[in-house]
Amino acid sequence: MNDGPLIVQSDKTLLLEIDHERAADCRKAIAPFAELERSPEHIHTYRLTPLGLWNARAAGHDAEQVVDTLLAYSRYAVPHALLVDVAETMARYGRLRLEKHPTHGLVLSSTDRPVLEEVLRAKKVKGMLGERLDDDSVVVHPSERGNLKQALLKLGWPAEDFAGYVDGEAHAISLVEDGWSLRDYQRDAAESFWHGGSGVVVLPCGAGKTIVGAAAMAHAQATTLILVTNTVSARQWKDELVKRTSLTEDEIGEYSGAVKEIRPVTIATYQVLTLRRKGSYPHLDLLDARDWGLIVYDEVHLLPAPIFRMTADLQARRRIGLTATLVREDGREGDVFSLIGPKRYDAPWKDIESQGWIAPADCVEVRVTLPSSERLVYATAEPEERYRLASCTAEKTRVVRDIVAAHPDQPTLVIGQYIDQLDELAAELDAPVIKGETTVKERQRLFDAFRSGEIGLLVVSKVANFSIDLPSAEVAIQVSGSFGSRQEEAQRLGRLLRPKSDGKSAHFYTIVSRDTVDAEFAQNRQRFLAEQGYAYRILDAEDLPA
Repeated sequence: MNDGPLIVQSDKTLLLEIDHERAADCRKAIAPFAELERSPEHIHTYRLTPLGLWNARAAGHDAEQVVDTLLAYSRYAVPHALLVDVAETMARYGRLRLEKHPTHGLVLSSTDRPVLEEVLRAKKVKGMLGERLDDDSVVVHPSERGNLKQALLKLGWPAEDFAGYVDGEAHAISLVEDGWSLRDYQRDAAESFWHGGSGVVVLPCGAGKTIVGAAAMAHAQATTLILVTNTVSARQWKDELVKRTSLTEDEIGEYSGAVKEIRPVTIATYQVLTLRRKGSYPHLDLLDARDWGLIVYDEVHLLPAPIFRMTADLQARRRIGLTATLVREDGREGDVFSLIGPKRYDAPWKDIESQGWIAPADCVEVRVTLPSSERLVYATAEPEERYRLASCTAEKTRVVRDIVAAHPDQPTLVIGQYIDQLDELAAELDAPVIKGETTVKERQRLFDAFRSGEIGLLVVSKVANFSIDLPSAEVAIQVSGSFGSRQEEAQRLGRLLRPKSDGKSAHFYTIVSRDTVDAEFAQNRQRFLAEQGYAYRILDAEDLPA
């Protein structure tokens, strides 16, 4: 036994005592290969997973380094079986290789012929491959580069991709640090991406992921395609790039439902690229319109299925994914790894908060009780209707009104899922509402008015979940959500995390109907934030100040 900060357990969990004097060094050492699961007050829990270990191999770490790190920091003897499993899991990575062949183009080769024979017999792989060249290699259809990597990952034999990148068309881009400078973690994130070639950067909402994207573009010095979630986000990216880089407005194009511009830097929405007509995706021609040197995926955890599939050309380009959380409720984190690249940088939310770059947040769950008449309707409703009934109770309207009154002069967002409920709340609070049918021009006008202080209260649907920069927001009141989505919970809290000028905490309220499916979903939604160290206080609606 030594005095290490880490407890390594046979179930592949790693427990890190964060008050230990060597905790910071240990966290830095295990971050490349261990996935952070929970980071509450005193003990942070990491887990060793095949994906995390293969991530580490893709980033240049080997099993010996992982084993040495565990032995160096563990307080107790490390289970021998775990060390053997780490070595054998990491040894599976790279026995298959994607390579460029001088005459046959893309090929899959192997240093272990039985492994190649095994995967060649997998149904999911067969249609992606061409002729067998010899015992150890087979031609790959170039359009299947990304899909093959996905399929091999699921078979447990992740391929190492040596096929390389095309440089793309050169285009001068530099950061213009006028009155601001890159934060250390932003610089580290951009450099970690660049040295790795492609991959994902995970940073909290409000920590400046757009700046990391701009720094990556300055490294690449090439034409860049930026994929974003919506038109408002596209325009915010453009404004930020004009402000922070040498790019002019004329060098940046928007490719959305409203505008179709292709410029050296083009910002396109996922929605327009995935628009399908007569069985095809006409706007994917955008990918061939320029010789892109870099692809930036904003909110990469949201990658829609068609974007996952359109990998023929993109796999040859450098790619950076930006996100606050890689949590996907469908469990398809491995797809992000296969198509974008391994996680290159990750920072716990509370670390960035402790440095003063994001605001602390007070998270409160306010519980209401359904009136007996509503309770009876809920009890006799079909299961698929119960969440709506529990979410939209009139009891929540009263509580929203009380919370708004308790925070006078503080910019407040009321966030929900159901449009009827939001319309009622907007009428009750005499506040404007932003929803799917609100035009982009009107959304921008309302967001600008909120930022300037002209409007102090906004009711918003899930259109405001992602990539909406509202630095002045101090209070958010959540009345309903996308069922049990942890990722949505993180994004909604993220709307509040820009540092406040007076150093005050942000306030994040979630109103929940007790004894209903609403309460069950709330528990799951809160799990990610609890794992990041945010504790929810629970209040009864009757205990709120009148």
